[in-house]
Amino acid sequence: MTDWQPICHIDDIPPLGARRVARERGLDVAIFRTGASEVFALLDRCPHKGGVLSQGIVFGRHVACPLHSWVIGLEAGQAREPDEGCTPRFDVLVEGGMVYLDAGQLATHAIDLARPVAGPCARAAQVARA
Repeated sequence: MTDWQPICHIDDIPPLGARRVARERGLDVAIFRTGASEVFALLDRCPHKGGVLSQGIVFGRHVACPLHSWVIGLEAGQAREPDEGCTPRFDVLVEGGMVYLDAGQLATHAIDLARPVAGPCARAAQVARA
């Protein structure tokens, strides 16, 4: 049985926009609302370079990453060809105008993933790990 955690009202998510959900552990989850008011949830991280998907442009059932315009499908988190990669998705329930996420997934799903470190900090991070 799924334990659904209430997140927000659907009207709190702008049409063709997103809302971020902070988690106790792991990266935020992005909740997207399409123009047809469908709601999807993905880890707020592009599989390419870790761009913040909640800041991307939503069109149809896709979001364009704000960093390099990779197109990610909202249903499965899969990058559109010719790009390759996938971002984890989360189960969503919309009932009576309320948006719910699976509490078990929020607590455990993809908590080991982090944003890539780029620029001068990347070298320092690599040296620190060695």
